[in-house]
Amino acid sequence: METPGLVADCETLLGRFQETDSVRFEEFAAIWKDMKFSQIFFGGMRNLEQCKFAREAFSIACKYFLPPYTFQIRVGALYVLYGLYNTQLGQPKQKIRIALKDWNEVETFYQDLLGAQHFDAAYIFRQLRLNRAFHFTGMPTLLTFWSTKNPLRHVGKEEFKDIRDRVQDLVTPETLEEMLNIHEHYRRTKCLISADKSQPDRALSLVKEDFVENLNNCLSEHELWKTEKGKPKIRNDDVKDDVKESTSQESEESERAKALAIIKAKSYSAVTQASKSRRHRQVQLASSESSSDCAVEQSQKRKKTRKKTEAKGAAKKSLSSKEISMPTIPEEDYSSSSSEDIPVTKRKRKKN
Repeated sequence: METPGLVADCETLLGRFQETDSVRFEEFAAIWKDMKFSQIFFGGMRNLEQCKFAREAFSIACKYFLPPYTFQIRVGALYVLYGLYNTQLGQPKQKIRIALKDWNEVETFYQDLLGAQHFDAAYIFRQLRLNRAFHFTGMPTLLTFWSTKNPLRHVGKEEFKDIRDRVQDLVTPETLEEMLNIHEHYRRTKCLISADKSQPDRALSLVKEDFVENLNNCLSEHELWKTEKGKPKIRNDDVKDDVKESTSQESEESERAKALAIIKAKSYSAVTQASKSRRHRQVQLASSESSSDCAVEQSQKRKKTRKKTEAKGAAKKSLSSKEISMPTIPEEDYSSSSSEDIPVTKRKRKKN
């Protein structure tokens, strides 16, 4: 099913997304709505034709999702796949074909998204995984009988492709190690020729001693420049919005803290007036400075209450003693009575 118009539309969408110099989903969604890509499956197509058209659209977008295209184009292709998968009308929903040999590249791309903190793109990729939108296959295209051996391959725009690093291809770690070994062998040879065996003669110093080290530093700087260039630029508007949001959040937090402090002060300053039956439970305010005074007052009150209770108890005892008719017999002192000899008088019997 040949769809040259769909290829042109996808390239136009990705080209406009590349001009934004951003990887945010909101930028892509605005372009998607402006080009009315949500209506791509509308028309008088039957279910079978819609399924074929969806498979063709996925195959076109999936080519830009894999290397050698730039990071921003790959993110845009991920957004295109997400939009096409959720707007297709055919049943059952067609899945995105991913060859097993390309899945390692996809996993690396997902880790790069997390490392660069592009959480919107990482969330969309995660949603596709949860919805089981990927169909893992042995080949990226469907093979059938009587198909041509060398099918025409779609060649994408050169503007979308990532520039190949010729420096990294030319100077590899193995090359640097070999150059270091040659340089060390050259130095030892000069030491053997010179008069001083420990140090080469100055007349033989035709090559810089730190040549390999300087070359390694240049390669590391080039790699750092490449990584910084590959990162999407952050617009000043986004930075200002972030600063405004942070300041607004701080102001809201400070206002909330002040409001809580006022509420606490009001609640602790007001004394609740309890009823007569609950006055013994009434809350009394005591500050940290007058805590000792309150303790003294409480002890004095306790002494007064004890005296009152003792006086009441004595009065009750006196009243009870008056009411008793029987006299009280005091106890005798047995110690004093035992010391004195009291004569015992015998009772005389009366004679009849």
